[in-house]
Amino acid sequence: MRIAIAGAGIGGLAAALSLHAAGFDEVTVHEAEPRIRSLGFGLNILPNAVRELDGLGLLDALEQRAVRTRELAMYNPYGNLVWREDRGVGAGYRWPQLSVSRSHLVDVLAAEVRRRLGDGAIVTGARLVGLDHGPGGTSATFTDPAGTLRTVGADLLIGADGIRSAVRAALHPGEGPPPANGTTIHRGTAWAEPFLTGASMAVLGDDRRRLVLYPIETDRATGRTLVNWVAALPDAEADDGHASVLRHFGGWSPPGVDLARLVGDTPEVHHHPMTDRDPLARWTYGRVTLLGDAAHAMYPAGSNGATQSVIDARVLAWHLARNSDPGAALRAYEEERRPQMTELQRSNRSMGPERVITLAHQRAPRGFADVREVFGEEELAEISRSYAETGRFDQDRVNSRPSLSVRRPPAAMESWRTQ
Repeated sequence: MRIAIAGAGIGGLAAALSLHAAGFDEVTVHEAEPRIRSLGFGLNILPNAVRELDGLGLLDALEQRAVRTRELAMYNPYGNLVWREDRGVGAGYRWPQLSVSRSHLVDVLAAEVRRRLGDGAIVTGARLVGLDHGPGGTSATFTDPAGTLRTVGADLLIGADGIRSAVRAALHPGEGPPPANGTTIHRGTAWAEPFLTGASMAVLGDDRRRLVLYPIETDRATGRTLVNWVAALPDAEADDGHASVLRHFGGWSPPGVDLARLVGDTPEVHHHPMTDRDPLARWTYGRVTLLGDAAHAMYPAGSNGATQSVIDARVLAWHLARNSDPGAALRAYEEERRPQMTELQRSNRSMGPERVITLAHQRAPRGFADVREVFGEEELAEISRSYAETGRFDQDRVNSRPSLSVRRPPAAMESWRTQ
């Protein structure tokens, strides 16, 4: 069974490892860029996805350069605490939540793909430019940096090539670029002294702006942490660089953080519009399907981008291993995942659990002495709880659901080859 994956990001590499673990050994990942690279900005992996990465044997390698997130704390711009909750093992999960550099995560995944599937399992400089698909297999055409075309036949093709997916564009022509919501994101990383617990994620905001800070690595010799920060504000107020961030956020009061120094110590500030994708009515066509951001790119709220890509990969491999018909397996994967991700995409358009910050500003724009003046006793907890249930990462579900680890019998593999 020849399986081709377009895209060597988190979802594509996790899919390759998941398929290999399930017994598929003819898996090739095609990456458009000349080399696998990822900026070293931070991301959070929720316990439901950490469970799956642990199942793939990757947790120890990831934790060499990651932080076990202890808490999420949300504030208004004045530093008034709106909501705080434990995260990871402190919240009762059997697995941690990890704050980690995207580049470290991609490096670990890519190294394992090459180790387990061979150096030839990742082909770089292969940009998809054509796709033919049907019930019996697929034919994908790639071009290299020199413009040379190469056609690859496969029994299955998985589009894991991100928010600007070429596979998605081939399946849904005319969709156009990802829609922006009028917000610009500035982001960077810098070494700083620990704040709050030393492993906290702090989110501050009003009704239009957000400031997010969390450590993604700890220098064990000095105790200093590499802090990932994100500042989001309306496009009309945004411009380039450090000065823009400090002009709009310099008067805010993140707890325990010298924001001016943190931004000033940031080597380079990157900025881009906040975009997502509209939910699709269909991911799968014949023996082609979508995964990760190619299927359901969402706003960066609630730590679900990388998390759900990993879950997609594991669920897809599970269905392929347990189903004798590959086309039916892809449809079963979509039937399980697409409704959940559509609901999560829509929730993230209202900023997921971070909407408590917007509500706090609307109800008390000048701040408050006690959050109980602003919210009812159970209101904040219910917002957090309902979002976890939407994303299927509440504690009971993550800790008790059956494992997604699966192995397809060799005889079943042979039956696929004859279809």
